[in-house]
Amino acid sequence: MYLKNKNILIGVSGSISAYKIALLVRLLIKECANIKIVMTESAKTFITPLTLATLSKNPVLSSFSTTETGDWNNHVELGLWADVMLIAPATANTLAKCANGFCDNLLVATYLSARCKVFFAPAMDLDMYSHFSTRNNLEILTKNGNQIIEPTEGELASGLEGKGRMAEPDQILKYLEANFAQIPILKGKKVLISAGPTQEAIDPVRFISNHSSGKMGYEIAKSFAMAGAQVTLISGPTSLQEISFVKTISVNSAQEMMEKMDENHKESDIVIFSAAVADYAPAIFSSQKIKKKGSEMSIELKKTVDIAAELGKKKSSNQIHVGFALETNDELLNALSKLSRKNFDLVVLNSLQDKGAGFRFDTNKITIIQKNGNKKEFELKSKELVAQDIMHEVLGYLKSN
Repeated sequence: MYLKNKNILIGVSGSISAYKIALLVRLLIKECANIKIVMTESAKTFITPLTLATLSKNPVLSSFSTTETGDWNNHVELGLWADVMLIAPATANTLAKCANGFCDNLLVATYLSARCKVFFAPAMDLDMYSHFSTRNNLEILTKNGNQIIEPTEGELASGLEGKGRMAEPDQILKYLEANFAQIPILKGKKVLISAGPTQEAIDPVRFISNHSSGKMGYEIAKSFAMAGAQVTLISGPTSLQEISFVKTISVNSAQEMMEKMDENHKESDIVIFSAAVADYAPAIFSSQKIKKKGSEMSIELKKTVDIAAELGKKKSSNQIHVGFALETNDELLNALSKLSRKNFDLVVLNSLQDKGAGFRFDTNKITIIQKNGNKKEFELKSKELVAQDIMHEVLGYLKSN
């Protein structure tokens, strides 16, 4: 979605990690991006230009002129064509040349001509990466406005273990997507989001919970993070993977979620309550597994803390609170009641009566209601697109208040 029709220029230098670029190009093509590739001569010993040309659907360039035809490969035009440039793998040699303005190959000449944002994905052995000269070059590149995609730790080609492995293609893809998803008004804004169910323990084995998968909250967190906000996600138990650029804090019970939400609430600009918090918990927790006895069993329940209502009392005039109302009947009436009782600025209403909406689905159908009574209905969409709708409605409210 973010990379469609974007011009992405990839510079490949000589590292064993060059094989990963084939996988990255496949991912970028699936996102409908336009890809051009420049290689150093040494990079061709690790992956062939033919492989990358076939995948990118464009000729791969490695010298200032094409020997067979005598055509000039214009580094200036390449630099101006790109919406973003990625140098990956970025070896210690290439980092040094780019940091200090050396210009002895097409890749570096193109870098010096680029007016777009440039990302570097370093790849080298751990001692090379930690060497003071490499650290100095990375610092120079960062100060000049480039972005470093940090390498990861693990087994290296040398057989040693440590930091120096180039980031995986899917991780690099997220950085490129985030580059085009940035929304200036969100820069520096802190967004706090709750997601998923809570589990209220009966005994060491059993608990009370609900069918929430956490998908909606996670997609909202991803949307805000990709747009440039600082996102903290307080997540109940889910099977979902943690999101890049999002600080995730895992909890189990409603009380734990309340504590973590409260800790992060005061400094947050936008707070979104998308978790499906259990309304009741066992009044008494049994430290031993409850044995099966007789044909019936009853458990006394007590009401859990109402996180949104409690934090609504602490809400400042500069904060925006967004709530959720998942209903089965009297949907609008119940949503309006929550909007008032919990001091929400907006409430996102969805009904289990709507096919494809609610828990566990990858789609949702919502209506967003503002505290001034304005109401906007949306059609059934993927939760990824629903998250975008929610974010843009919050941004609209932010701009108008």
